[in-house]
Amino acid sequence: MTGILDVEFADMDGQTQTLRNLGDEKTSKWVVVNVASACGLTRHYTGLQAVSVREDVTVVGFPCNQFGGQEPGTHQEICDFTSEKYSVTFPLMAKIEVNGENQAELFNHLTAVTGVDGHNGSVRWNFEKFVIDSNGNIERFAPQTKIEDIL
Repeated sequence: MTGILDVEFADMDGQTQTLRNLGDEKTSKWVVVNVASACGLTRHYTGLQAVSVREDVTVVGFPCNQFGGQEPGTHQEICDFTSEKYSVTFPLMAKIEVNGENQAELFNHLTAVTGVDGHNGSVRWNFEKFVIDSNGNIERFAPQTKIEDIL
């Protein structure tokens, strides 16, 4: 079985990526989060950006339009918005589905994990957070949980 850090997905340019490839030799934690630009939790971009500049953390955002149609934009519109409003520099991947029949493989693995609050199964809303260590251990946190309260 492929480890969670080696599951392939597409970046915004249609190139194949893995979490491991997005990190570097200093990365000890990856934060995976499904993001949206028109959500009440969009302000979580601020904390995610702050954490993303730490040497040991790689934050990876996955735009998703499955929750209230809150991420309708094109990849360029999403990048422009996050850059201008939140100064986001961490990588945003291609828009995906995190639940349902067309669920991305990465989120198939992530949603199999029971969260620290006891939730398991489908992603509940935008900005659900998954923290993965270099051994592939996964912790799952509710959308409302701020990343600065986790790391």
